[in-house]
Amino acid sequence: MTVFRVLLRMRVRPGSGPAFERDWRAGATRIATRPASVGQWLARGTDEEEVYYVVSDWTDEASFREYERSEAHQQHLRRLRPYRMDGSMSTMDIVVAVTA
Repeated sequence: MTVFRVLLRMRVRPGSGPAFERDWRAGATRIATRPASVGQWLARGTDEEEVYYVVSDWTDEASFREYERSEAHQQHLRRLRPYRMDGSMSTMDIVVAVTA
């Protein structure tokens, strides 16, 4: 199976972690209903305070880019923007996956 992965690193405003997590979960639940969405994960960093990582897997890059341009994505961004101090995005194709 081919997987296109998006990795986001976000630093949120001090003290806003629980609200960010709640709102992220609400959006991710909606994203998961999209046919090309493989899965969404949210992780809290242990090395830096207020840093979160989002992993978003898609069947292919074109489907992710289509979602990225959608109004649903824009609404999700607007909901999370007040929490965000900075962030970065990396995209990649999964080449090898070894699972238990």
